[in-house]
Amino acid sequence: MPLDPPTMLTISIALAAAAALYLAIEWRSIREPSLLFWSAGFATITVGSTLALLRSSGFLLIGIWFANGLLVTAHFLFLLGVARFTQIRLSPAWYLIFATWLVMLLLPDGPLWSKVMLAANSLLVALSTLKASSLLRPHGKSLSVGAVQLRYVLLGHGIFYVAKALTVVIPGTLIDLAAFRGEIIQISLVEGAMAIMLIALSMTGTERYRREKQIARLAERDPLTALYNRRALEKRAPRLLEHVSPEHPGALLLIDIDNFKLVNDQYGHTAGDRLLIALSEMIRSVLPRNALTARLGGDEFVILLNSASSERVMELGNTLREQFLSTTSQTFPTTAAVTLSIGASLFDKPPANLTALIEQGDAALYESKRGGRNRLRLTGLTTPG
Repeated sequence: MPLDPPTMLTISIALAAAAALYLAIEWRSIREPSLLFWSAGFATITVGSTLALLRSSGFLLIGIWFANGLLVTAHFLFLLGVARFTQIRLSPAWYLIFATWLVMLLLPDGPLWSKVMLAANSLLVALSTLKASSLLRPHGKSLSVGAVQLRYVLLGHGIFYVAKALTVVIPGTLIDLAAFRGEIIQISLVEGAMAIMLIALSMTGTERYRREKQIARLAERDPLTALYNRRALEKRAPRLLEHVSPEHPGALLLIDIDNFKLVNDQYGHTAGDRLLIALSEMIRSVLPRNALTARLGGDEFVILLNSASSERVMELGNTLREQFLSTTSQTFPTTAAVTLSIGASLFDKPPANLTALIEQGDAALYESKRGGRNRLRLTGLTTPG
């Protein structure tokens, strides 16, 4: 089968339609706005390529002007998708692309009409494509393989359209948009089909990577408070504590809410959840730099420090107790005060494992509760086994 313009357009239609459908299905499952924009872009290419076939039947207005306008629109939708993916807001000035295209429609038909239209169309497509590629720069952070591929595919696609625009100034170049003839048009159709396939694959890989990262992040977070869970704490603790020494002792604070059941019984479990969230926000507000915090479960929280003195631990714990008591006494008054008991331990060597360290904090917490609750019990420098 010869790769004539109608054949290449048919291939482009099939590829773009498949890409639009696949990205739309992906969007329905994960609701990422970038997928919706990209799917709409490929759908627009599908419609535009279909309309382009009409020029062979003499429908020049629809088959040339409208189809090329849809090509510009499709690449602008790709740009919007990349902007949403990178969380960068585009200037409203970018919408002038469409005003520029409308001005081009007013050009009178003449000997240079095909070249001017082809150059304008190519530059408008290149503008959106190169901008999308620039938005995918790492900005100091590593990109996924899919995002890197998408960046360079868009860059190559944009450079091609710049080169395509420049060829119209070459003397003797044959461009006949009405008859759909010319080497530039033929090359453009081949490049377009390849670009559709590569861009679709890169976009899919980009969003799949982000989804996998989101799933991994959610697996490490407590769903109510968004603090780390125990699994994430155990994963990160060794690196945090590897430099603990007698000169820079570490500390663990185990925090438990006294009389938490009274809040649930008197105000409902929703109120109890709000109190847990409030405590997590208090912990975040006083958490020192290079420290870890997690919700171990229920109403039990932990703070892990890699450089702390007994004075600093006491100050941090007492600040939390005071803030928490002030909140509960005003928001959830109960027959018995809802307070915090804290068990803390200091150590001057990296612990053999986190479980042993938590057990030591738990013993200190038990002493705190047995001593009357609403207090902090601090054990001295020891090395858990």
